Amino acid sequence: MKQLFSLLLFCIVSNLTAQTLDEYNTLAQQKDSVGQLALLKKWEKNNSNDPDYYIALFNYHAAKAKKEVLSIESQPGEDESFALKDSTDATAGYMTSRIIYDGPEVDKAVAAIGRGIAKFPNRLDMRFGKIYLLGEDGNYEAFTNEVIATVDYSNKIKNKWLWSGGKPQEDAVDFMLSTVQKYVYQLYETGNDNLLPNMQRISQSVLKYYPNHVESLSSVGVVYMLQNQPAKALVPLLKAHKVQPTDTIVLGNIAHAYKLNNDKPNAIKYYELLKKHGNADEQANAESQIQKLKS
Repeated sequence: MKQLFSLLLFCIVSNLTAQTLDEYNTLAQQKDSVGQLALLKKWEKNNSNDPDYYIALFNYHAAKAKKEVLSIESQPGEDESFALKDSTDATAGYMTSRIIYDGPEVDKAVAAIGRGIAKFPNRLDMRFGKIYLLGEDGNYEAFTNEVIATVDYSNKIKNKWLWSGGKPQEDAVDFMLSTVQKYVYQLYETGNDNLLPNMQRISQSVLKYYPNHVESLSSVGVVYMLQNQPAKALVPLLKAHKVQPTDTIVLGNIAHAYKLNNDKPNAIKYYELLKKHGNADEQANAESQIQKLKS
């Protein structure tokens, strides 16, 4: 009877949690921040051990942090912009919108999900949510540290990650590593050379546990090339080539590294391999590089 009562209690709590989550999502869609806050306070009082509570609290503050502002720029923005004309009908500037994040609300969101991670450290969705917001806010040092902490913890739990609803994450290793690689690329896309060490740190944290991870080996090589150290770049790149001999990204990077190192014979050798294994665009680029090196 005692076991039956415990089971019934669990079912009731689970149903209440589902109802609370549905109610919160409805309020969020209606952008009823007052209603959301009241529900969150009630939720915390009734069931503060619910992982969805911390996710909802994080989303609440993250949504409040995100603000769209209008600005006048000399160049059109990435999104839709409105050209402003002067008295001669010449374009004087562009009115565009951009997204900014309110610092105090970001801090509250990060603190909320941090509490959730402390209680439920195996929830990969919580960790990735935190990393996403840190990246959107441009806090790349905290972003980098959190990615590395996730990689380290993955090794600790032998990659037994949970996702939304507490369900085991399928293909956890591949999913985590592919997402981490996207974070490395996100740093690269900023075009900020000051973040090259961050890319290096994340890639090296992966290689500590997965020494043959081709994407991370390639990233380390790319960072060395961007730092004008092509000889150093060749060490991880040639290792990646040994693991995956026909990977065209690796082949292209090796060829470029040899080119930067003024080693024309080896540069041509790897551009020839790129021609052999690459698609039409890669073949055309390789042939163009070979002709330049030969001339």
